[in-house]
Amino acid sequence: MEALAQTIQIALAPVFLLVAMGSLLNVVTGRLARVVDRSRELMARHAETSGDEHTRLVAELRMLDRRMDIINWSIALCVACGIVVCLMVSMLFLMGSGREALETPIAASFIFAMLLLLAALIMFLAEVRLAIRTIHVPMELLEKG
Repeated sequence: MEALAQTIQIALAPVFLLVAMGSLLNVVTGRLARVVDRSRELMARHAETSGDEHTRLVAELRMLDRRMDIINWSIALCVACGIVVCLMVSMLFLMGSGREALETPIAASFIFAMLLLLAALIMFLAEVRLAIRTIHVPMELLEKG
């Protein structure tokens, strides 16, 4: 019983990582929903536009498509990280039951999970930077009137 309690205590750190992953997924999927909504709105207006307005609309659609790709990568990396963390917790319990010495695979899975999380965060940052770069307020609106 004491070994099980100790294994559960050891497994808590990776479980907190899963909670953080869930929070990040919540934020990223919220951003994806807003991008999808905006792209649907622009696609509905696509046939009605012409000239410079149409050019701007198509450019924004391209940027939204790029943002969706980046967000999808971030989501995939978060999910992969979550899967690796779940496998790591499983290995911790296997090791805690005395079946095998799994220190090296557990350490490797933790490092791999951290790298996946790092990549997901970098993709999230890239998407945020792209969104900020895309949506600047025109200077003529910022002039004092």
